[in-house]
Amino acid sequence: MIEKDILIIGAGASGMMCAIESGKRGRSALVLDHAANIGRKIRISGGGSCNFTNTNTSHTNYLSDNPHFCKSALSRFTPRDIIALLEKHDVKYEEREQGQLFCTKSSEEIIRVLESESNNAGVNIILNCRILGVKKDDSFMVSTDQGIFGSESLVIATGGLSYPRTGASGIGYMIAKKFGLKVTELKPALVPFIFSPEDLAIFGELSGVSIDAAVKCNNIKFRGSMLFTHRGLSGPAILQVSSYWKEGDTIVIDLLPETDIYGIFIAKQQSKSKIDMHNLLSQYLPSRFAKTWCVSNIQSKPVNQYNEKELRKISHQLHNWEIKPISTEGFETAEVTLGGIDTNELSSKTMESRKVKGLYFTGEVIDVTGQLGGYNLHWAWASGFVAGQYA
Repeated sequence: MIEKDILIIGAGASGMMCAIESGKRGRSALVLDHAANIGRKIRISGGGSCNFTNTNTSHTNYLSDNPHFCKSALSRFTPRDIIALLEKHDVKYEEREQGQLFCTKSSEEIIRVLESESNNAGVNIILNCRILGVKKDDSFMVSTDQGIFGSESLVIATGGLSYPRTGASGIGYMIAKKFGLKVTELKPALVPFIFSPEDLAIFGELSGVSIDAAVKCNNIKFRGSMLFTHRGLSGPAILQVSSYWKEGDTIVIDLLPETDIYGIFIAKQQSKSKIDMHNLLSQYLPSRFAKTWCVSNIQSKPVNQYNEKELRKISHQLHNWEIKPISTEGFETAEVTLGGIDTNELSSKTMESRKVKGLYFTGEVIDVTGQLGGYNLHWAWASGFVAGQYA
């Protein structure tokens, strides 16, 4: 049996950050991962450019049964800290919309930083390593298909259930339950919606059409691009609101968030315009969508043939278009997992289990879920960093 001070299961962002920080403290650290490379999810983040943090990061960008849990870690590892680490390795980055920071080259730059830092900290990594069992007597013992490893501290940095094609599994939750820790309900988040059969029959032909919209669900609203797919709705605004959606909920979409469409209707009517409604709306919305929306929601006719009450109703519908998704696309395409290890089970200062001394959890496996825009990767860095100070 090989003995180390600390074993980390998971070579993603939080696991690698934890290993680096513990190695800097002189701890002998070993990272185990079933994948052939470290950071598989980092590689595909941000379309391969890696949205590695967000300059606007605060606890308000996260969902959790305890919204205060993430505050301590976020205050001790800020966007400035991850930026400083990348600048140390001459990684070039750029800010895109709403504080999102991306690598100007590729996500491989982030992988290079993690490899370099872990080498400097004396971290050992074993890849293609399948976990067979975990137990604790005086110390932790992890059985794998590459041998048995023992340690004083054990860190679970296995991620969630999202993107199973990258090898995601529920092993982190299984380990938590084995040690008696509570796991909250797990759901796909930042995920596209699937239309009901009725809506699919109407809007399924609009695949590829994109609209700048304000999307609301359960009094939470996001502004951004909404994309029609061959199955339903996607795009940043939809992905954001999906984290707040529950089965049976209706989403309300403002198709013209900064346009006084009623005022435009009245002006056209007063000028006795004979423009057909769907042609008028095509000046403000994609024409394919405008025509389909008119067919399914109103009787399109020349604007001067509507009365004021009808125009007010159409305006309301455009600003409050209701869609009731039948479901989401599930974990297969979800960017993250909502829910996880109950934060009441963990110390917010150290990420250590309150029940099991020496057992730590970091990253997505915890019930802390970020909004779209680099927040989830930042939580991985921050939670891994603080665990690495203590594990």
